[in-house]
Amino acid sequence: MSYRLVILGGGESGVGAALLGRQQGYDVFLSDAGYLNEKYKTQLSEVRIEFEEGGHTVDKILSADEVVKSPGIPEKNEMVKAIRAKSIPVISEIELAYRFKGDAKIIAITGSNGKSTTTSLIYHICKTAGLDCALVGNIGYSFARQVAENPKPLYVAEISSFQLDDIKDFRADVSLLLNITEDHLDRYEYKFENYINSKFRIILNATSNDYFIYNADDEVITNKLKQITLHTNLLPFSMNNEPNEGGYIKGNNMTLRLHDERTTWSVYDFALKGKHNQYNTMASCIAAMVMDIRKEKIRVAVTDFQSLEHRMESVATVRGVEFINDSKATNVNSTWYALESMEKPVILILGGQDKGNDYSLIEDLVKEKVKAIVCMGVDNSKIHKAFDGLISPIVDTASAEDAVNASFHFAEKGDVVLLSPACASFDLFKNYEDRGRQFKEAVKNL
Repeated sequence: MSYRLVILGGGESGVGAALLGRQQGYDVFLSDAGYLNEKYKTQLSEVRIEFEEGGHTVDKILSADEVVKSPGIPEKNEMVKAIRAKSIPVISEIELAYRFKGDAKIIAITGSNGKSTTTSLIYHICKTAGLDCALVGNIGYSFARQVAENPKPLYVAEISSFQLDDIKDFRADVSLLLNITEDHLDRYEYKFENYINSKFRIILNATSNDYFIYNADDEVITNKLKQITLHTNLLPFSMNNEPNEGGYIKGNNMTLRLHDERTTWSVYDFALKGKHNQYNTMASCIAAMVMDIRKEKIRVAVTDFQSLEHRMESVATVRGVEFINDSKATNVNSTWYALESMEKPVILILGGQDKGNDYSLIEDLVKEKVKAIVCMGVDNSKIHKAFDGLISPIVDTASAEDAVNASFHFAEKGDVVLLSPACASFDLFKNYEDRGRQFKEAVKNL
């Protein structure tokens, strides 16, 4: 009998897991309660992987030897409960990929904010240095698909807490933990401690040969570190202290220390602006030093890096008004970082599907930097409750076009219109990319 691998969920990670499972000789079946993208159906059919959509055939799923659960499916899902009740092992797609990665090395990045930017920057540094590597995980291809279709000696992987929840043996050679703020608590029984534990699973299997790069200025991280025993090499980064190994920024200079090496650069050389991006850049540079990348290559890469689409992306300047697309800011902390880096007066576009947001976190920055708030969502009552009486005007809009037009109306030459919604996008848009693209299109039409 061949080993039966059932994949629950048919997005990028699920299809990637199915393709890798098939390649490794497993009997693979994929099941999705929703409907699959046409391109994924074609890919599965081409290699004769059986799949179903629009519902689950319980018997077929419960006959599994092992289940790969897509990260978007919560534990409270009825099908997941049934699988757990039968004690069928459940793993994540990154665990399956790890199983077949061979001798390849992994740099894994997690955190509540800045994951995509930091992952992309590390990948850019590695490519600049001529390393043969792939960008995988929450960004780009799924890890499993990359291992199946185009294996590399090095993987730079953005990893979410949901992906970490179902690892068993997964281990990265270099792990980065950027920060931990309250996010996705609906998936963690509304207990912050559960979410913290999930993030720390990135070093669950770390050894004395591995490295753990972490933000020493994040109290949540440092408090957790006091409670656990680690068997790995710690490399903290900080703006408050000067660690013996790791990195720190003092004044306008970043200093990196690893073993006997020490190097110092000006933060003015960084392509990425804003205090939060200084943290991201520092973490990326430490990871690059661990990989023995030459200092000159690291410096070139952090100087010419282009920021990501939908993350503090400069769209255009229209009659002296700058438009910035930060649609990827789907929580309040991300918006805090965006506002913190602003040096001009801001017209702020907020709103969408609320995830239990606490807007008091950005109250001081809004008072200091924001001239007007343009709400873009189906229900904007929480934003009004937080800022009515603090900021005027606050207006409601229900499309990207209306939001851009209203913002332009309130803006003067020298102002910035910042789309940094602090919310999920699913009330008016397909996803944050769709929101960002509609915003950019509306700016172009001004």
